[in-house]
Order: sequence, then C-alpha cells, then structure tokens
Amino acid sequence: MRRLLLLRHAKSDRPPGLLDFDRPLARRGQEAATLMGKYLKHEKLRPDLVLLSPSKRTEQTWTFVEPHVGGEPEIRRERRIYEAPVATLLKVLHAVEPEFHDVLMIGHNPGFEDLATFLIGHGERDNVHRIALKYPTAGLAVIDFAHGKWAEIGARQGRLERFVTPKSLGSDEDD
Repeated sequence: MRRLLLLRHAKSDRPPGLLDFDRPLARRGQEAATLMGKYLKHEKLRPDLVLLSPSKRTEQTWTFVEPHVGGEPEIRRERRIYEAPVATLLKVLHAVEPEFHDVLMIGHNPGFEDLATFLIGHGERDNVHRIALKYPTAGLAVIDFAHGKWAEIGARQGRLERFVTPKSLGSDEDD
C-alpha cells in the first residue's frame, strides 16, 4: 500500500513588493501549520519522504510541521511542485522510488485540489465533496493506493482516507 499526504501550505502573508514565491506565512498560518503538525503526530501519520515546493510559505509550513512529525523522513525540495498543474505533480509522484511508502507533499492550489480530485476514486462522499468545493490553506488530504509502485498511480485509483482542515480541528482558519 502507498499513502499520499497532500498538505497545502498554511496561510501566507502578502507584503507589498514581494514576489509570490517569496511570500512568508502569516501568524495565522504559523499557528495552523503547528496544529497540522500536532495532528500528524497524534494520528501517527509519519511520512518517510517529504516533497516540498521551495517557495518561502511551503518551506515555513514544513518548519512548523516538522518538529511534530517524528522519525527522519528524507526531505526533497522539488521546484516542479510550485504552481504545478496535475500532469506535473503526477510526474513528480511517479518518480518516487518504491522504497518510500508514505509521502508528504507540501505545495499549492489549485494544483493540489486538482490532483486530489484526479486521484480519488473512493472515499467518504462528504469529504470528497468538501475537497471539490474548497481545499483551504493547511488542508490535508490522506489518499491511500493499493498499488505497489508510485509510477502506477493514476486517475481515480486512490481512496480518500480523510480530509482534515484547521477548522475541522477547532481552529478559526479555513481559507
């Protein structure tokens, strides 16, 4: 079994004059990222590989999540994740070596929402619908696959195990 954890970066700030790539997390985003890190720990969702967009807000999201994850996952900064469409995100995922079973990707919308919608074929209907309506900042989709290799993953082959947002965990952030 393979497990993909799709974590959208937490809420970012928009300081004037900064490029989109360089936007930092807002205070609310820091709190939400910490909350999601604690959730991963509590639920024993431990990636063995982290694929990280190199933008400032995704890097900072990981900085707040990492202390709670446990273990020593391999970290890869993957430029192709930044503002990527589904086809590119899928190529990144297909390139993951078979020894990695639990992969955490931290990136952006609309790519993550589109990727989740593309991959999910089964799962709790309300959660599947929630993803299609809105994939908020710091939202986490946990998608399981029966396939033995990442390279074999395709459309509608995943089962949405859960979809968690800061708001569903009691935070006021969900945008």
